[in-house]
Amino acid sequence: VSSEHTGPPCRPESGVGMKRHVVSALVENRSGTLSRVSGLFSRRGFNIDGLTVGETEDPSVSRMTITVSGDDSVLDQIVKQLGKLVDVIAVRELEAGSCIRRELLLVKVKADEASRPAVVEVATIFRSRIIDVSPTTITIEATGDSDKLEGLLLLLRPYGILELARTGLVALERGNLVLSISI
Repeated sequence: VSSEHTGPPCRPESGVGMKRHVVSALVENRSGTLSRVSGLFSRRGFNIDGLTVGETEDPSVSRMTITVSGDDSVLDQIVKQLGKLVDVIAVRELEAGSCIRRELLLVKVKADEASRPAVVEVATIFRSRIIDVSPTTITIEATGDSDKLEGLLLLLRPYGILELARTGLVALERGNLVLSISI
């Protein structure tokens, strides 16, 4: 999600101090919540690199996994501002070492009779699934962290990627750490 803004940029031009952050938020599952959350980022001139939203075990609550790039101070401000929104129940950054991160990828690759075995071999190496085959294409489903999926795409590009869809990141904290509704 990206939007124009008139305020000062929140990210340094040089990229110094920039890192990828993953924010998890439990929000009210109702109309307008996504708009209010994305509007907060837009007003601050902060681009959302990835956004995944889905219902939790409680149908009245959704989990948002938001991936952003920026410096730590701006992210701290965004997390604090998110916490002030009425629709946000709980929010915090998920540090790389303390959470499990996954993404789903669907990719359609050119695969004629000659190249099909090699494309299938690449998919197998990455523990992916072949979910559709035609005389000229193969569609592959893969899940994993972003590095794994980028590696798969790197090896598939020479065959010709025709179409690509990614879900965006989903993440949960490891062990007994839980982002939950505090009552």
